[in-house]
Amino acid sequence: MGIQNWSENVMLVTVAPEPDMCEELKTVTDIVRQRKKCSVVMDFSDADIVTSSSLAQLLKLQKVLDDLNQQFIVCGVGKRTKSIFEVTGLDKVFEFVDDKFTALTELQLTS
Repeated sequence: MGIQNWSENVMLVTVAPEPDMCEELKTVTDIVRQRKKCSVVMDFSDADIVTSSSLAQLLKLQKVLDDLNQQFIVCGVGKRTKSIFEVTGLDKVFEFVDDKFTALTELQLTS
């Protein structure tokens, strides 16, 4: 996983493939809790599957960001991974865009 501070209030996270994704998502959630004012763009370009544990961590991260009134955008999701989000109904929970550049632009326009 790579965590980049794109700006003062935006973190770009490139998630690692499973099985490392879950622990890394916990780390991102901890960072967001500490920073408080930080929106997150989560790039799934390197991931081809998401386990139930990682889905649970994504939901926790979404909850923390919602509580802090910050945005969470998921991007770079392949067809296989997107189908996991759709089957679980999480495609309605998370905001999806095609790529990180679109996500970062959207955050910049709404801030």
